[in-house]
Amino acid sequence: MKVAIPTWNGKVSPVFDVATHLLVVDIKGGEEISRSELFINEAEVHFRVKQIASLGVDVIICGAISWWLEELLVSNGIQVISQICGDVEKVLEAFKSRQLMEHKFLMPGCCARRRRFRGPQRF
Repeated sequence: MKVAIPTWNGKVSPVFDVATHLLVVDIKGGEEISRSELFINEAEVHFRVKQIASLGVDVIICGAISWWLEELLVSNGIQVISQICGDVEKVLEAFKSRQLMEHKFLMPGCCARRRRFRGPQRF
Protein backbone atom coordinates (compact mmCIF):
# COMPACT_ATOMS: atom_id res chain seq x y z
CA MET A 1 0.00 0.00 0.00
CA LYS A 2 1.27 3.46 -0.86
CA VAL A 3 0.53 6.21 1.63
CA ALA A 4 1.05 9.88 0.79
CA ILE A 5 1.36 12.68 3.33
CA PRO A 6 1.69 16.34 2.28
CA THR A 7 4.49 17.85 4.37
CA TRP A 8 5.55 21.25 5.61
CA ASN A 9 8.58 21.66 7.89
CA GLY A 10 8.43 18.05 9.10
CA LYS A 11 4.73 18.21 9.90
CA VAL A 12 1.55 17.28 8.07
CA SER A 13 0.80 20.26 5.84
CA PRO A 14 -2.17 22.15 7.33
CA VAL A 15 -3.93 22.55 3.95
CA PHE A 16 -3.57 19.87 1.28
CA ASP A 17 -4.84 22.11 -1.53
CA VAL A 18 -1.71 24.29 -1.48
CA ALA A 19 0.89 21.76 -0.32
CA THR A 20 3.98 21.51 -2.51
CA HIS A 21 5.81 18.57 -0.92
CA LEU A 22 4.56 15.02 -0.65
CA LEU A 23 6.05 12.10 1.26
CA VAL A 24 5.13 8.78 -0.39
CA VAL A 25 5.71 5.65 1.68
CA ASP A 26 5.24 2.07 0.51
CA ILE A 27 4.01 -0.11 3.40
CA LYS A 28 3.67 -3.89 3.39
CA GLY A 29 2.58 -5.89 6.41
CA GLY A 30 2.82 -2.82 8.63
CA GLU A 31 6.48 -2.27 7.68
CA GLU A 32 7.94 0.51 5.59
CA ILE A 33 9.44 -0.82 2.35
CA SER A 34 10.47 2.44 0.71
CA ARG A 35 9.88 6.17 0.75
CA SER A 36 10.34 9.13 -1.52
CA GLU A 37 9.78 12.85 -1.21
CA LEU A 38 8.26 14.59 -4.18
CA PHE A 39 7.58 18.13 -5.27
CA ILE A 40 3.98 18.57 -6.40
CA ASN A 41 4.46 20.88 -9.33
CA GLU A 42 0.88 21.04 -10.57
CA ALA A 43 -1.18 24.00 -9.40
CA GLU A 44 -4.28 23.02 -11.43
CA VAL A 45 -6.21 20.58 -9.30
CA HIS A 46 -7.08 18.02 -12.01
CA PHE A 47 -3.43 17.69 -13.01
CA ARG A 48 -2.42 17.51 -9.34
CA VAL A 49 -4.79 14.57 -8.82
CA LYS A 50 -3.49 12.86 -11.97
CA GLN A 51 0.10 13.30 -10.76
CA ILE A 52 -0.76 11.72 -7.39
CA ALA A 53 -2.81 8.91 -8.95
CA SER A 54 0.03 8.11 -11.36
CA LEU A 55 2.24 7.37 -8.34
CA GLY A 56 -0.08 4.53 -7.34
CA VAL A 57 -1.08 6.19 -4.07
CA ASP A 58 -3.77 4.26 -2.17
CA VAL A 59 -4.22 6.53 0.87
CA ILE A 60 -3.65 10.22 1.53
CA ILE A 61 -3.30 11.39 5.12
CA CYS A 62 -3.74 15.16 5.26
CA GLY A 63 -4.88 18.16 7.23
CA ALA A 64 -7.65 20.31 5.83
CA ILE A 65 -8.77 19.64 2.26
CA SER A 66 -11.43 21.25 0.10
CA TRP A 67 -14.44 19.04 -0.56
CA TRP A 68 -14.01 19.17 -4.36
CA LEU A 69 -10.37 18.10 -4.22
CA GLU A 70 -11.30 15.31 -1.82
CA GLU A 71 -14.07 14.18 -4.21
CA LEU A 72 -11.60 14.10 -7.12
CA LEU A 73 -9.14 11.99 -5.15
CA VAL A 74 -11.85 9.57 -3.99
CA SER A 75 -13.22 9.28 -7.55
CA ASN A 76 -9.70 8.24 -8.60
CA GLY A 77 -9.73 5.40 -6.05
CA ILE A 78 -7.63 7.17 -3.41
CA GLN A 79 -8.77 6.96 0.21
CA VAL A 80 -8.57 10.30 2.04
CA ILE A 81 -7.97 10.56 5.78
CA SER A 82 -8.29 14.26 6.56
CA GLN A 83 -8.16 16.58 9.57
CA ILE A 84 -4.86 15.05 10.75
CA CYS A 85 -2.00 17.11 12.18
CA GLY A 86 1.36 16.57 13.81
CA ASP A 87 4.87 15.39 13.16
CA VAL A 88 4.99 13.39 9.92
CA GLU A 89 6.99 10.50 11.39
CA LYS A 90 4.67 10.17 14.40
CA VAL A 91 1.59 10.30 12.15
CA LEU A 92 3.08 7.63 9.90
CA GLU A 93 3.88 5.38 12.86
CA ALA A 94 0.37 5.89 14.24
CA PHE A 95 -1.09 4.92 10.87
CA LYS A 96 1.03 1.77 10.67
CA SER A 97 0.02 0.76 14.22
CA ARG A 98 -3.66 1.69 13.63
CA GLN A 99 -3.59 4.45 16.25
CA LEU A 100 -4.14 7.43 13.97
CA MET A 101 -7.54 8.14 15.54
CA GLU A 102 -5.97 9.29 18.80
CA HIS A 103 -7.06 12.79 19.78
CA LYS A 104 -3.52 14.16 19.59
CA PHE A 105 -3.49 13.69 15.79
CA LEU A 106 -6.79 15.50 15.14
CA MET A 107 -6.69 19.07 13.91
CA PRO A 108 -7.95 21.64 16.43
CA GLY A 109 -11.71 22.01 16.19
CA CYS A 110 -12.16 18.58 14.65
CA CYS A 111 -14.64 16.35 16.38
CA ALA A 112 -14.99 12.58 16.15
CA ARG A 113 -18.44 12.84 14.53
CA ARG A 114 -17.05 14.58 11.48
CA ARG A 115 -16.56 12.46 8.37
CA ARG A 116 -12.81 12.04 7.96
CA PHE A 117 -12.43 8.76 6.06
CA ARG A 118 -13.43 8.89 2.42
CA GLY A 119 -12.90 6.34 -0.30
CA PRO A 120 -12.21 2.61 -0.26
CA GLN A 121 -10.97 1.33 3.10
CA ARG A 122 -7.56 -0.23 2.52
CA PHE A 123 -6.05 -0.47 5.97
